[in-house]
Amino acid sequence: AGAAMVARALWALLAALRAGWCLLPQSGYLHPDEFFQAPEVMAGDILNLQVYYPWEFLSSSPCRTVVFPLMTSGVTYWVIKSLQQLDICSSCINSYTLLVSPRLLFTILSFILDYSVYQLAPFWGADPWKALVLLAGSYVTLVFYTRTFTNTLEGLLFALLMVLVSSGKSSGSSAEPTSSSLMGVITTAGFFNRPTFLAFALMPLLYWAGLIVDSQKSIKTLINHFLKFILCACFTASVFITADTIYFTSVSLDNLYSTNKSSLIDVIVQLHDKMVVTPFNFLSYNLNPHNLALHGTHPRVTHFTVNGVMLFGILHILAISAGFKMLKRYVHQLMLVRWCFCGPPGLLVHSEGSPTLLLFYFVPLAFLSLFSHQEPRFLIPLILPLVLFSASPNRAVKGKFLIVLFNLLGALLFGCLHQGGLIPCLFHLEQLIHSPASSSHSRHYTLLFAHTYMPPRSLLNIKKTDMHVEVIDMAGAEEETLCQTVEQRASNFTCSDSHIFIIIPGTVRATITKCGVSFKNETLIFPHLSMEDPPQIPVLSSGNWRSQLGLYILELNRDH
Repeated sequence: AGAAMVARALWALLAALRAGWCLLPQSGYLHPDEFFQAPEVMAGDILNLQVYYPWEFLSSSPCRTVVFPLMTSGVTYWVIKSLQQLDICSSCINSYTLLVSPRLLFTILSFILDYSVYQLAPFWGADPWKALVLLAGSYVTLVFYTRTFTNTLEGLLFALLMVLVSSGKSSGSSAEPTSSSLMGVITTAGFFNRPTFLAFALMPLLYWAGLIVDSQKSIKTLINHFLKFILCACFTASVFITADTIYFTSVSLDNLYSTNKSSLIDVIVQLHDKMVVTPFNFLSYNLNPHNLALHGTHPRVTHFTVNGVMLFGILHILAISAGFKMLKRYVHQLMLVRWCFCGPPGLLVHSEGSPTLLLFYFVPLAFLSLFSHQEPRFLIPLILPLVLFSASPNRAVKGKFLIVLFNLLGALLFGCLHQGGLIPCLFHLEQLIHSPASSSHSRHYTLLFAHTYMPPRSLLNIKKTDMHVEVIDMAGAEEETLCQTVEQRASNFTCSDSHIFIIIPGTVRATITKCGVSFKNETLIFPHLSMEDPPQIPVLSSGNWRSQLGLYILELNRDH
């Protein structure tokens, strides 16, 4: 009882940390997709801000559904827009609210994971509070599940699917038709969110089908279950297809409410002719090896050997070890069955943990490993079966100190350091651009970003009608290309109300000094760690370490 009380208090503390760190906010920038797969697009559509639309959301190549961005970032931006229009909050729209409001919604939604763990733990023979502490204390939950990734939504839908397939069995009966309907909705929604969701849904669906068959119900009842699933899946798909078709083809919604019957038929025909099915476009693009190579290719074992360890640390290693032991015992028993006939075929010996639960972890991992493009965030939905397996009462969690240290370092690296200067830099520039001095006099700003992740323009809070700010993303440009661009901008730098800022990591700060320009102001934002341009260890040990772990905002000297 005492241990349970401590675990509950620890979970509450970690839950408060999750919410509080979201509001702080976290400065780490994990991957451009956390902005450019929802918030950036919705800021342009709903708030009419200057943004960069990624290729997946262009009408020429629609590969992402707009439904989930509208339901998440879209809703939060609509709320703050409404609050400002109603004069409830005069300055609701700023860089802080643009960043934090969608993240806060995702943080609230992340507690679906906690609910799922609490519901699933008794069924899978896990200690609920032990599993909850492992979940809440993981840096994957603290950092990745509070960000606006489609992978985050994928993990939440996977958790709900596991709850549905386990609820019927835990209550001693097969799944109800209602559960079948919900499973059809969730599976289809997950597929439209990310087609890779099918890899996560495979084991829950097979498990659910097994429960129905084992229930020994009538054929009519079995057909009823599967029909409920298929019909609800088809209905959900039609909703997504209709919404995406309207969004990407700009079909006028007013026509749908026209009293003229023939015009309504024309609109329906138009929707059918321009039908957009984003998952198929996504699969068509990603199944092309040439396209995947543009985003980076990795060895097929990267998820098993690198990404799993990077995300889950020792828990991933222990799961692999347990998996090999169970496989070894299973093969050994099969050999005994075959040669000695000393037991029924397929009988698993009693082993630590649940073999079925391990399949929920390793089957999606194996399917995702078939693709050559493998990023760590693709595996974040697997935290649920992993913590349930690790929290089994007959499995002592080994290396508790290592687990704590690993997650502290992970939270520090990805929550604070990784590209950690870019978001504060955009906050700083937004305040500068919208300062009273800038508002009273018309000023033109050129913001040149080099060797950073793609900057989300929406955080600058600039209306599409405002043409006084130009953002240039040089990405990882070579020294010659960078200097040519800087010199070209400097040569046209004649107006006294023009300002040119160059944003560049401290590790490549010396590159700009070779461009023949000078700067009148330098602002260093700390910390900022660029893994593409990492600091050198000898330099870190010197007195210049702060510069190496910082991001510079350099204002070009007009008088040079």
